[in-house]
Amino acid sequence: MTDPQTPRCPRPVRWRHLRSLRVRLIAVFAAVALTTAVSASGIAYWLNRDAVLQRAQDAALKDFRLSLTRNVSDLPLNATCQQLVDLAGLVATSGLNYQVVLVDDAQPGCTASSDPTHFTVDQVPAALRVTVAKPRQVTSHSPNAYHLYWQRVNLNGHPYVVGGTKVVPTGPTAYMFKSLDTERADLYTLSCSLAIATLLALIGSALLAQAASATVLRPVRRLGDAARRLGEGHLDTRLEVEGADELADLARTFNRTAESLAEQVQELSAREAQSRRFVADMSHELRTPLTAMTAVTDILEDEADTLDPMIAPAVRLVVSETRRLSDLVENLMEVTRFDAGTAKLVADEMDIADLIMSCIDGRAWYDAVELDAPRGVLAVVDPRRLDVVFANLIGNALKHGGSPVRVRVRETADTVVVEVSDSGPGIPEDVLPHVFDRFYKADKGRARSEGSGLGLSIAMANAQIHGGTITAANGGTGAVFTLTLPLTQPVPAESTAIITTGTTTRTTPPAGHGRSQEQSK
Repeated sequence: MTDPQTPRCPRPVRWRHLRSLRVRLIAVFAAVALTTAVSASGIAYWLNRDAVLQRAQDAALKDFRLSLTRNVSDLPLNATCQQLVDLAGLVATSGLNYQVVLVDDAQPGCTASSDPTHFTVDQVPAALRVTVAKPRQVTSHSPNAYHLYWQRVNLNGHPYVVGGTKVVPTGPTAYMFKSLDTERADLYTLSCSLAIATLLALIGSALLAQAASATVLRPVRRLGDAARRLGEGHLDTRLEVEGADELADLARTFNRTAESLAEQVQELSAREAQSRRFVADMSHELRTPLTAMTAVTDILEDEADTLDPMIAPAVRLVVSETRRLSDLVENLMEVTRFDAGTAKLVADEMDIADLIMSCIDGRAWYDAVELDAPRGVLAVVDPRRLDVVFANLIGNALKHGGSPVRVRVRETADTVVVEVSDSGPGIPEDVLPHVFDRFYKADKGRARSEGSGLGLSIAMANAQIHGGTITAANGGTGAVFTLTLPLTQPVPAESTAIITTGTTTRTTPPAGHGRSQEQSK
């Protein structure tokens, strides 16, 4: 049976790397540096841009005013269009490389331009023309009715500053076109320099973050490695404390925790060892009197029919309880062997179907068990231990689930699977997680009559010493116990189990065993 909960998909490795502390630290440094550099570069660019443009336009407007004032005095009243053209050329020869356009209301249709092929009055913004032609109120602070105005425009994709003023009292209106291409090139060079500086700042911040993360993450990595070693059971793991910062406090806390954990584990190990020795010694000491008691009870059982009817039930009860106590002592000794790691695996290549048939025939279960086991499924197993597993699983199914009990064997690529199912009500959902726990019984009111509660625990340990496992679930008509075993046993370097295959003998260590026990429904 599979877990009804859908397993969560593991996060891809590349995304885990992107979420690492080093990457996040570099990203934060880079973001701060980029924000700071872009802000500083933007502010520097706009300040320099305004300063460069303001300086260029102020110089051009000032020179335009002076040149216009100097040359317009030679212009006669009612000047002709040619005279206006000559004046525009004179004003434009100041050396600052701007062009001049003159317009006189007395000469309709005449546009005097220092460069008539490229600059005309139609290129002057309408708002600027209206503003230039509008007189202002004359005051003590502003004695002139007309002033010099300017506006930045783009003409055919090129930046210009256009200035205009009216020559008083009855003179023409003059407009100046000053190209800002040189200033735009200077600003482009400045923007490239600032972009390079921003990039260098970003790279420098990434390098700084790398260095900072290496400094910060080195003790964190050491702490992680130490915690991993501590989790693997190396309780003597300690960290070297350096400095007096937060990381040093964390290292000291880890060391104190490790010391406390080592002391607790040592104390618990000592108690567990004492408990195991007590169980082993008690079981061993009980075997001698139980042997004598068993011999006596066997004789009493044979003579039970000839005893007084008042005494016979008591004799049978003594016989039954003595055998139950003997089984309990044997189970305790077996559990002690598994806990101490001294259980031996004497394995050989066996036919699984033959082992199951032998288990069923030896206990006279052939009328109550339906067997579906093809011959020829060979596995390297310990027949004695596997007989204990089969006897426990089939016996529990008959006792708690009811016949017919079905045993099905199937072979996969490298394992053999044995399913034992019964026709009972199944296992309660709250009992399923505990069926292999030692001394666990589902019905606490029947604790005395339901065995020792160690059967499934020993069965699981025997399966695990083979490198297999047992699972419990509810099928369609009852409980289903599934035994999974490898077809061959692994051969590690260190070994405690004996495996024989044909004429070859090799040794392997037993598999670890879990905490488990007999199910009681």
